[in-house]
Amino acid sequence: LKLSFSSPRVMGMILSVAACLIVSTNLVVAVALLKLLLKRSSQSWCFVLNLALADALVGVAITGLNQISPPANTTPPDQGKARCLMRMAFVTLPCTASIMSMFLISLDRYAAIKMPLRYSLLAGKGTAIGSLLALWISAITVGFLPGEMMVWQLQADGYGGFCAFFSVIQEVGVIVLFSLCFFPLLSVFIYIYLDILKIACSHQKQICQVRQAGSRTLLRSGYSRHVKALRTVTVLVGCFLVLWCPFFVVSIVHILCKSCQLAGVLENYLWLLGLSNSLINPLVYAFWQREVRLQLAAMFSCLTGRSRAARPTGAADRYNPPSSCRIFKIGSLLSSIWDVYFCFRCSSSPCSLM
Repeated sequence: LKLSFSSPRVMGMILSVAACLIVSTNLVVAVALLKLLLKRSSQSWCFVLNLALADALVGVAITGLNQISPPANTTPPDQGKARCLMRMAFVTLPCTASIMSMFLISLDRYAAIKMPLRYSLLAGKGTAIGSLLALWISAITVGFLPGEMMVWQLQADGYGGFCAFFSVIQEVGVIVLFSLCFFPLLSVFIYIYLDILKIACSHQKQICQVRQAGSRTLLRSGYSRHVKALRTVTVLVGCFLVLWCPFFVVSIVHILCKSCQLAGVLENYLWLLGLSNSLINPLVYAFWQREVRLQLAAMFSCLTGRSRAARPTGAADRYNPPSSCRIFKIGSLLSSIWDVYFCFRCSSSPCSLM
C-alpha cells in the first residue's frame, strides 16, 4: 500500500475519487438490500448486505490515506511507525472483511444448490449472526495482527518515514498474512467457482430444453432461483480473482525475488486494481441480481416521480420512460446475453468445465 502515485497530490486525488465512488455506490446498494430484507428475511441477503457495508468501509478507510504524512525529521520514528501501522490496519480490516464476505456468499449459494435439504434446516438468523460475528472477529484479527498490541515479530525493524505496506511489515509477516487469509480462501474460491460453472452449465441445458418444449414450470421453482443467484456469485468470484490475484501473487514474487524490483508496480497499480473490487461488487449486484436491480429501479423511479410531480408534465414526459428504467434494462440485457451464451455453450457440447 503506497500513499503516493507519482506524487502525493496525484494519489490523493485518485484516492478521493475512488473513496467517493466506493462509498456512494455501496451505500445505495445497501439501502436496496435493507429494503429487500425488510420485505423478506433471508440469510443470503444478510451476507450481501454485509459485503456492501464492508466495501463502504473500504472507501471510508482510504480517505485517510490521501493525507500527506508529516516529514520524517518532524515526527519521532516510533510515533510515525505506529501511526502508519494503524492506517494500514484500518485499510486491511475492511478489505479482509470484504473478501471473507464474498467467501460467505459463495459458500451460502453453493450449499443451497448442492445440499438443499440440509441448507433449509441450517439456514436462519442464528447461522447468519454466528457467521458474521466470526467473520468480523477474523477480519479484526488479521487487520491488526502486525499492530502495536499484536505480533511484534511481523513488524519491520526500521521506519524511514515513508508509510507503505512493505515498509512497516516484514516480508515474512506478509507471507504469514497471505498464507493464513488469502491463499486458503483462494483455493476454496477456485473449487467453488469451477463447480458453480459446472452446475450453471448443466442447469442452463435444462432451461434451454424447457424453453424449447414451451413449458416454464421449472423456471418458477426455488431451485431455479438458487441457480440464478449462483450466476451472480460466479461473476462476483470471477471479478475477485481477476482484480485481487495479481496483487497477492506479485507480492509473493516480490518477496522471493529480490532483484525483480516489483514494489513500484505493487504499490502504484496492483493495489489500486484490487481496491477497485470494492466498487465492482455493488455494480455486479445492481446489474446481475434481478431482485436488487428491480429494487434499485423502484427507488430511482420513485425519486424521478417526485421530481416530475414538482413540475408540469409535458408530452415528452408522458411518453419517455424514466432514465432509471433504461439504465437498469442494461442488467436484463447482460443477463440475457449470459443465458444465450450458456445455451450455445451447453448445447454444442457436454458440460466439461471441471
